[in-house]
Amino acid sequence: MEGLVAEPRIYTIEEAANLSLGETLELHREYVNESLTDLIAGYGLPRQFVKAEGIRLWDGDGNEYLDFLCSYGALSLGHNNPRIIAAVEKARKLPNFFVISPGPVTGALAASLASVSPGDLQRSFFCNSGSEAIEGAIKLARAATGRSRIVAAREGFHGKSMGALSITGHEEIRTPFAPLLPGVVHVPFSDADAIEAALREEPTGAVVLEPIQGPAGIIVPPDGYLADVRRLCDKYGALLILDEIQTGLGRTGRMFGCDHEGVVPDVLCLSKGLSGGIYPIGAYVTSDRIWRQAYGTKKTASLHSSTFGGNTLACAAALEAIRITVEDDLPDRAAKLGDYFKGELNTLADRFPILREVRGRGLMIGLDFTQTQNPLTRGALNQTAAMIAVQMMHRHRIVSIYTFTNENVVRLAPPLTAERTDLDRYLEALEDTLSRNHSFPRLAVSTLRAIRPYRRSSRS
Repeated sequence: MEGLVAEPRIYTIEEAANLSLGETLELHREYVNESLTDLIAGYGLPRQFVKAEGIRLWDGDGNEYLDFLCSYGALSLGHNNPRIIAAVEKARKLPNFFVISPGPVTGALAASLASVSPGDLQRSFFCNSGSEAIEGAIKLARAATGRSRIVAAREGFHGKSMGALSITGHEEIRTPFAPLLPGVVHVPFSDADAIEAALREEPTGAVVLEPIQGPAGIIVPPDGYLADVRRLCDKYGALLILDEIQTGLGRTGRMFGCDHEGVVPDVLCLSKGLSGGIYPIGAYVTSDRIWRQAYGTKKTASLHSSTFGGNTLACAAALEAIRITVEDDLPDRAAKLGDYFKGELNTLADRFPILREVRGRGLMIGLDFTQTQNPLTRGALNQTAAMIAVQMMHRHRIVSIYTFTNENVVRLAPPLTAERTDLDRYLEALEDTLSRNHSFPRLAVSTLRAIRPYRRSSRS
């Protein structure tokens, strides 16, 4: 009848958990992001996973998968780490946040971060994501120095919110949102001379860099680069902000990526891996001196804040994740496993020219495949890595993907708790994949065959 309003359809958690893959994809197509859903489904990647533990995932048919992506390293201690979940359970009866009274778990996390952070980094600001951490760091630099100009690296990635996007150096994702923040200068990564030239032009508030560029293709700068940048920031009075959202907390074989050169930044940004992937959380850590310059009075104390930032449950997860990382010496574990893994991967690169280069530190690794153009694939260029990842998923049930802004590099970020046998399984699968697909045309044809049944099922 005219005028009747349909009853709201609110799913129970049981109903949501029991949706089929097809139903899940259709809900995302209709209510979330249709184009992205179709892109992922086009590669035949979606699965209906019903269980996750450590590096392993299981689908509804009982098939086991190895996760070598771990949500871009956010699941640094594996899926559903039981120690972190237990810590959250212990904290769940406390107020999750109560804005007029400081939380004990939040304070304990800040003190713990100070104890593992390099140099004089002491004071933390907590938020909910890496982009928020970068936004906070930009505001901190402006407030502390009185300067708005920022120098960042081309192809660097720092997030997609407006401030973070402004210093991100990938034009394809910047252009649709122009104009962005003024006063941002991008220079080539790994080029300290270019940074000095930019700093010499006019007073600058901060230089923002990743110790290793992750989404750009796991780009490792030459030894001494960060130390040179630190010296230049001191010379010209700019703050050094290091985006350790992907490199921090053991991923590269040290607690932080900057530890490889003994560099102490003015601001250290964290997020992925901070809670072991259990709760959304971001943070930056800075010195007492810089904090006081920006927010050291009652008038300025609340100029930057976040309602959910520093909530008890997220901080409990992060506190336990740091404890595990330190007690189990996961940075050293990542260094040793990474050395072994890269050594074996380089052996495969020597045998298969399609694998051009293996690079990275610790368990942050990129596999750079050759660029090939072929008329059989309608001129497809820079798709080799994507097809390798698809083949590894379909034939060997191993999860990986190409880096965000470089489709020719497969990104590997297994949990720091992975076993050597897990790495060996990946190596065996990659060897088989490269043996079967020694040429680009063969790789393209076999990939299309592999994904065809999954494309059909994703619409059923």
